[in-house]
Amino acid sequence: MKLNTQGKYALIALVDMSRSPGQKRVSLSEISERQNISLPYLEQLFVKLRKAGIVKSFRGSSGGYTISRSPETLRVSDILKAVDQDLDLGSEKKMSLVKQAKTEEEELSAKMWEQLSANIYVFLHQMRLSDIATDQLNPCPAVPHFVSISDS
Repeated sequence: MKLNTQGKYALIALVDMSRSPGQKRVSLSEISERQNISLPYLEQLFVKLRKAGIVKSFRGSSGGYTISRSPETLRVSDILKAVDQDLDLGSEKKMSLVKQAKTEEEELSAKMWEQLSANIYVFLHQMRLSDIATDQLNPCPAVPHFVSISDS
């Protein structure tokens, strides 16, 4: 599983949109200005989000984007997959770390990493856009910040 800034900025933009009054059409230039995200970068992300059916685009003077589904039903995992985040833990293309293990200790350690990946996926699959937009997240102060987002 690899997360990068595409997922981060797609989530920020969609949270911005979901918090706009009346779910009106929003232009990418408005999001760009409010969130300080490059307009060309947003355009690239929204092509992917539109192809995945997460947003709808409208042309014309009152054009812009809307979220195509209710934020209560839109899963974070769907958003991240739409912008090419590597969340496919069960892919047959990827050989299991457990199967690659050369020693019993390596196999036991690999099982822990696979379990961690599975738990992250479950968390992202259960989390909805509305949970983020309405600040329903309660971080645990006892857990260190060991996940980082890369720029690659």
